[in-house]
Order: sequence, then structure tokens, then C-alpha cells
Amino acid sequence: MKRMLPDPTFYPSPALAAEAPAEGLAYVALLASGENGKTDALGVVDTDPTSASYGRLVGQVDFPHGGNELHHFGWNACSSHLCPWAPNAHAERRYLVVPGTSSSRIHVVDTKPDPRNPTLVKVIEGDEVMAKTGYAAPHTVHCGPDGIYLNALGAPDGNGPGGIFMLDHDTFEVKGKWEHDRGPQHLAYDFAWHLGQDTIVTSEWGTPNMVKDGVNPELLLGGKYGHSLHVWDMKKRRHLKEIDLGAEQQMALELRPAHNPTRAYGFVGVVISLKDLSSSIFLWYLDRRNGDGPGEWKAKKVITIPAEPADPADLPPLLKGFEAVPPLVTDINLSVDDRFLYVSCWGTGELRQYDVSDPFNPVLAGSVRLGGIVRRTAHPRMPATPLNGGPQMVEVSRDGRRVYVTNSLYSPWDAQFYPDGIRGWLAKLDVGRTGGLALDHRFLLEFEDGLRPHQVRLQGGDASSDSFCFS
Repeated sequence: MKRMLPDPTFYPSPALAAEAPAEGLAYVALLASGENGKTDALGVVDTDPTSASYGRLVGQVDFPHGGNELHHFGWNACSSHLCPWAPNAHAERRYLVVPGTSSSRIHVVDTKPDPRNPTLVKVIEGDEVMAKTGYAAPHTVHCGPDGIYLNALGAPDGNGPGGIFMLDHDTFEVKGKWEHDRGPQHLAYDFAWHLGQDTIVTSEWGTPNMVKDGVNPELLLGGKYGHSLHVWDMKKRRHLKEIDLGAEQQMALELRPAHNPTRAYGFVGVVISLKDLSSSIFLWYLDRRNGDGPGEWKAKKVITIPAEPADPADLPPLLKGFEAVPPLVTDINLSVDDRFLYVSCWGTGELRQYDVSDPFNPVLAGSVRLGGIVRRTAHPRMPATPLNGGPQMVEVSRDGRRVYVTNSLYSPWDAQFYPDGIRGWLAKLDVGRTGGLALDHRFLLEFEDGLRPHQVRLQGGDASSDSFCFS
């Protein structure tokens, strides 16, 4: 039955989202290799600090298979359904859509009637996804005003091109490929939109064959991984412009657009520079300085994070010859008020916070060390125990006061950079009212049975799962 009123977790503006009640639960993708009989799962974590089970796993729905390589799942519906042109403002934020990059399966999980005990209600098999879209390896889910958008890394044969396809947000029927004219775009990774500018921006990683076995040194040193952004007309579904960041900027991954729909800019993280092993953040923006026309989309590097010297004995084989550990920026997130950008340095084991009130001139406002290839910085809850992995996926609460981080990237890449194995953990950090980061000493959840946590989604929405039509 349709709702008579919009879902109360849909927020007309970023400011109203920030004023909403705090999340009581977090949903976490849990990855299993399947080799020990364990299957992938979606975990439920208590995030209420007044609860006796705070920081603990309080629910879990097991999936039929392991080895799916679950990645960036999302809600079936969200605040974008309040846009005036949305076809169904009375949808409900109820289902989590969980893609498997290795299997091409899509899992649909119902979080009601009991949010602590979600249920798996549908599995769309990979063969159906590939047959109806021409794509394989789905990776990221975003709920849009006219349906559920997913991106895929490539084609069923493991090569390119990758791109975007859609599901119906009520029936979860696979609706097919999104693009009408892709232009020169071939590689794919993330996507983001500026609804007020009728624009989608996509980024690049590599085809399934380029990434499934880990970093390929020949491809990396040859500058063959993704290093461009692509700008699209959202309504006409056609490619408008390629913005090349430079072949030395390898793997342009996570995109985070400004939440305020009047602000035509966003940030993208670049994993590694071939010049000096640094990581970087680029700002993409709509330059309107040349008159009253539509403007021109451009990009500019605004943050550089250097590699750190290291003893080769402490480095995995892939890095020994460089005698340094690269930051490996693998995720970024932008607070709902567009003030703070969070940057996870999975290699060096650091979460950085930048004040981006002026997006062209970010200022480092906070930093916390946790794990890392070399440092293995311990958590204050277990100060004598070195942590492996590092801050990887990062999620921010609607009010910007809490940040959640997990430590697993992608199974073959985990094995390359942390060859002793990823022991999965989820940590929480608190944010000061004027900035700054502090680890919550009570909150460190370690996962058993070899399960490795990846994406986190917060009950009622979070900084990276909602887009708004009103400022």
C-alpha cells in the first residue's frame, strides 16, 4: 500500500536532514570468501550510545553465497523523491539494494518491520543483470528521483565499456542500460549528480579484467587505469565532456557532490600518482566566469597527500622497491552541510578531515591514525593490539557529528597490500562542533569468521545516500 504522506526520513533540504534524529543502527556489508563455508551477509550494528548493546552486532541476514564481493549498496528510495519531477513522492526508504561486483548478483533486503532483523526478499541473478543491461560487475547504488541507479565496471566478458543501469524502485525490475550516447567513455567506477544542473558526473577505475586479480603493475605504470571524469546530460542521457586529470593520476574513484543543489561542484579522490606515489583530491566545478551561458565543467587539484618513507622490510612485495607507503586514498565523504571533507588513507592508516568551506582552498582540520600497512596503529579500546587494514569506507551521520570507518577494500587488493590478511573492524569517530576528530574509545567492532566489512549505511539516511532538490 502506498503511503499517504512522504516518508519522514525524506528531507527537503540538507539543513532539515541535519536536524533529524540520530541514527540508531548501522547496516554493514560483510564479505566472505566462501572457502570456509561462510556466506556474505548484511550486518546490523547498534549505534545508540545509551544502549546496552552499543557498538555490537545485533542482527545479521546471511546471503545464499559467499564470494559476491559486496560493494556500495544503497536505499531503494531517499530524499530525491521529494523533487518536483519525481514520479513517486510516496515511496518508502525501506529496502537496501546490495550489489555483488564479482557475481553480478543484486540482493534486496527489507529492513522492516524489525530494523534489527532484516530479511533477504529478492536475489537478481547475475545472468539476468547481464542479459538485460549488457553490463557486469555492479558496484555502486544511488536512489534517484526516477528509480534506482547502479553503475557497473564492465561488460559480461570482463572488458569494457562499463556504465550505468537502472532498477524500478518498487518492483526492482531491471530496466536496462541508462546511456543513450556514451561518447568516448569506456572505463567506469562511481557516479554522482547535480540535480539542479541536470548533470551526472562519472569516474573511472578499470574493467573487471583489469581489477579482479589485484593491481596490475604493467597497467599501473603504463597509466592505463582510469584518470578522467565524464560529464553527462542527465535527462538526455548523453555524454557532454571528458575531463582528463592526467595519465599519472591513476584510479579516479569516489565522487562526492555538494549537497546544496545550488552549488555546482564536488570532489573526487585519486588513489595514486605515478610521479611520487602521492594521493590527491580534485575539485570539479562549473565555471560560469565567461558570461551568461551554461558554463564549462572543469577540474582542479586542491589537495595532495604525500607518500611516507618506509623500510622495505615492512612493505608488501608490490611496494618494496619504492621504499615508501602511499596514502592510497580509497574513499572520501562530504558532510551534509558541505563543510568537512573526510579522506581515508587506507595505505598509511589515516583518516583526514578538511574544512572545505572554500572548496578551492581546503584546510586540514583534523586527523586520526588507525591501522596502516606499516604503522598498524592500535585503537584506544585495545591499545596493545596492532590493527591491520586502515580507514577505508567512510560514512558520515546526517548531522555531521559521527563518522564510521571500515577496513576492507576489495578482496584481491586486500591480499596485495595486507598480505597477512584483513581482520575486519568497524570504528567510530566523534566530530567537534568546530572540527577535529576523536576516536570513540567504546566503539571498535571486530568481525569474526573471516568476515570483512565494507560499505556502511545508516538508519534513516547518511551523508552519501541522499541528494536534495532544495537548499
